[in-house]
Amino acid sequence: MEDVIKGFGLILEFKNILLIFGGVLIGVLVGALPGLSSPMAIALLMPFTISLDPVASISMMAALYCAGTFGGSITAILINAPGAPPAVATALDGYQMAKNGEPGRALGLAAISSVIGGIIAIIIFLMATPVLAEIALKFGPVEYFGLTLFALSMLAAMSGKSSIRNLIAGVMGVLISTIGVHLATGVERFDFGVDELTEGIKFVPVLIGLFAMSELLNQSRTLNAAVERMNAKALRLPTIAELKALKGTILRSSGLGTFIGILPAEGSTVAAMMGYNEAKRWSKTPEKFGTGHAEGIVGPEAANNAAAGGAMVPTLALGIPGSGTTALILAALVMHGFRPGPYLITETPHLVHAIFGAMLFANIGFLAIGLVGARFFSYVTFVPKRFLWPSVFVFSLIGSYAYSSAFFDVWVMLISGIIGYFALRNGFSPAPFVMGLILGKMVEETFTQSMVIYENNFMNFFDSGVFIFFFILTFVSLSTPFWGQIRKKFSSTKS
Repeated sequence: MEDVIKGFGLILEFKNILLIFGGVLIGVLVGALPGLSSPMAIALLMPFTISLDPVASISMMAALYCAGTFGGSITAILINAPGAPPAVATALDGYQMAKNGEPGRALGLAAISSVIGGIIAIIIFLMATPVLAEIALKFGPVEYFGLTLFALSMLAAMSGKSSIRNLIAGVMGVLISTIGVHLATGVERFDFGVDELTEGIKFVPVLIGLFAMSELLNQSRTLNAAVERMNAKALRLPTIAELKALKGTILRSSGLGTFIGILPAEGSTVAAMMGYNEAKRWSKTPEKFGTGHAEGIVGPEAANNAAAGGAMVPTLALGIPGSGTTALILAALVMHGFRPGPYLITETPHLVHAIFGAMLFANIGFLAIGLVGARFFSYVTFVPKRFLWPSVFVFSLIGSYAYSSAFFDVWVMLISGIIGYFALRNGFSPAPFVMGLILGKMVEETFTQSMVIYENNFMNFFDSGVFIFFFILTFVSLSTPFWGQIRKKFSSTKS
């Protein structure tokens, strides 16, 4: 409890509160602008937060993450163009309710269910922290190596068209992470005589290129696409009677979303779809789904915001991102000198609680901002892409240069953007690549340390029960997609 109070006390500083609400405002705006996303906003914001206190910087990004999750529902409801993948499920009934003349009510239902889902996830995490801290004390280099190995195996389950594509992207990320001087031996690797590569490729310009520049190039193909837009004059919160009727759906989806978010590499998209499906399955009027039904809005919204809080658990406690956005937050922690995983909880528990305090403030903040500015956000959807994307391009250039004041980073960003564009067109998601890039150094470092401890005998790793546990999980994770394909072929042959 002392750590909780200390962590929450850190964010109560006036400067930190302003940054958190700034993150909320940016998150909602990004969600309301068609084509933009939370990962893109965090990637662009990251280089500008280097000079900030780590607590303020990470809290701002966490607030942006929460608000962006809700912000995606604005475009889903008003123009049937989900601002984020989880909002696809919200659009099924949210857009229909807006077409029925109630856009303010649809936004209100989305906002209140998102807030409740997010707060429930934060409460569950605060209760689970002492258990995670106790487990964290047993981790050494060998256990860390098993953990990061398992984290890399989870690439197959992340977003993308296929497990193979995810694994290929992840392996490429790991390979890129090996560029530069090996810390243990001093050997220079893959620098091709380029002085700027001796310290390795900095991940911030790569992230900006993959998430912002590649999306800019991708969106340029639909520059003149016309969409139907609606104007919400005000966000209307549901009445007490409506909330009582929807209580079961909201609580059930919040619990489901938190659980799915905690599972490594699942994330908000899976939670939102399952929240919608479960809301329909438990509904007394399932035939109304798809016609503008309230349960079809609160189900996915409570689940996806709860998953946003839940996804921070493996990110902070295990160093395994639950989504592309949490992979960027993981990168931000590394940028500020923290080591995500068990040591983060044992050594800096106040930072962990500060982050979740920021997420709590963010949930309250986007509800307040939504009430005051619903009409403004509906106008934001009218911003033409020909004005929007040049701004993204300029911020990408400034952000990549500002990170270390090196023009070489701008070239890294542009090349990453071009590669990311072609990768997107061929079904490769940037999230597995980022995860491989971040975890690659951790895998190499912990493996080197472990080999020194066990005198270059890999078989001695199996003396650790924790390593055996993660090794089995890694094997199961890698083999599951192949067993699924075999079972599918067997079923089709049998039929």
